[in-house]
Amino acid sequence: MVTLDGNTLTIEEICKVLYDKEQVMVCEKSWGNVNRSQKTVEKIVENEEVYYGITTGFGKLSDVYINKQNVEDLQLNLIRSHACGVGEPFPELVSRVMLLLRANALIKGYSGVRIEVIKFLIKLLNCNIHPVIPQQGSLGASGDLAPLSHMALSVIGEGEVFYKGKIEKTMEVLLKEEILPITLQAKEGLALINGTQAMTAMGVVNYIEAERLAFQSECIASMTLEGLQGIIDAFDEDIHIARGYPEQVEVAKRIRTFLQGSQLTTKQGEVRVQDAYSLRCIPQVHGATRQVLNYVKEKLEIEINAATDNPLIFNDDSGNWKVISGGNFHGQPIAFAMDFLGIAMAELANISERRIERLVNPQLNDLPPFLSPDPGLQSGAMIMQYCAASLVSENKTLAHPASVDSIPSSANQEDHVSMGTIGSRHAYQIIVNCSKVLSIEMICAMEALQYRGVEKMAQTTRTFYDAGRSVVPPIIKDRVFSKDIEALGEWLRFSSLIKNSRTESYTNSKQ
Repeated sequence: MVTLDGNTLTIEEICKVLYDKEQVMVCEKSWGNVNRSQKTVEKIVENEEVYYGITTGFGKLSDVYINKQNVEDLQLNLIRSHACGVGEPFPELVSRVMLLLRANALIKGYSGVRIEVIKFLIKLLNCNIHPVIPQQGSLGASGDLAPLSHMALSVIGEGEVFYKGKIEKTMEVLLKEEILPITLQAKEGLALINGTQAMTAMGVVNYIEAERLAFQSECIASMTLEGLQGIIDAFDEDIHIARGYPEQVEVAKRIRTFLQGSQLTTKQGEVRVQDAYSLRCIPQVHGATRQVLNYVKEKLEIEINAATDNPLIFNDDSGNWKVISGGNFHGQPIAFAMDFLGIAMAELANISERRIERLVNPQLNDLPPFLSPDPGLQSGAMIMQYCAASLVSENKTLAHPASVDSIPSSANQEDHVSMGTIGSRHAYQIIVNCSKVLSIEMICAMEALQYRGVEKMAQTTRTFYDAGRSVVPPIIKDRVFSKDIEALGEWLRFSSLIKNSRTESYTNSKQ
């Protein structure tokens, strides 16, 4: 059971909710803050005071006063009018995280919603009912208004949801589960959609998959080192301590651990004096990606416990309160993090593609040309390298920072926006592409190791090799390799969960 209190949710706990379908509950002490905040909204409406989004319109229409007889219609109209997202829906995992993160934000007690609204979101989570949310249409400031409005449609019984592997109308699913939709009261619609939970949810899924791929890329690179008789001296601890980056030191240490006992690696001068950069500089490049992952995790774990709607309601123990309009919905911190993540993962794919070239190019190794079982008659891995080259080039266009763009909206009231949701979506596509490039490297490395002798491999890399062979068999003759690349790419992305001990993610991979 994962317990939410609005302040302590971690990515590790999100993993449990995502992949293990862990049930979610709320810390009982949190309900007091929620109640106090909601009572403040009731007072504002009853006393006909003017506060943004409670008794006024939205955006440029914030100067329009709404009387208390119309506050429920105001919230309903808000959700319907703002639910104008387009394009393919977010992956169901992302929708699930959005529910979790929005509930966690509302539990903080700054949003003025009733307990029933939060319980409804958690009920959807625990029943595995996930709103269908189009990916396109958010500017990443004023919150992820369009995506979160599609999420909020489920609260009022409208829109569509993922349910038991299908997309169904929300109201039909709620009836099956005997769940009553919510009639939104003052500020509740605004509280549901004013936040960064779309970009942050996508960001959390990005981080989880990126970290998993980063671990696996090190083991794949180790297999490539064996396949190319790479020089192990370049991973000597003294070299990496001399530079001082902890992540670089850790990558080099893991490579040494993975290759311990290998009879296929060499010492400098035995076969060649130095390896090419794509082999020799694995700790430097992969370590730099690790630095980015650490940065991204830090920002995400702040954001998943942040109050990001507007206005915020503050109450103290003496009964005093204040309602303040601000801009915590602005997605700039996550926008930067997602752009940075996309760049880092694009580089992980870039260096992988260069290692693929060294595995298949007969001018760069002593292996059969293109790892073909019958060079000339059969092309082997020739076009797999083409595919990898295409994917890394596509990543270069996707890695252009979304956060450097802005465009005014709402009659220039909202005149600077983050584009963080676009950045998070692009980062996701880069990660998917990266998994396919790494799968190609792994296929090629496995073929090279067939020629070198798998019995000479290190124990750890041999374990990973055997797991990979359960997905992709040896190349005995040319076949449609597209299916192999896709299958291994999916296996790399989803084969294991994050473990407390990082190396466990290899030996405990689901097969």
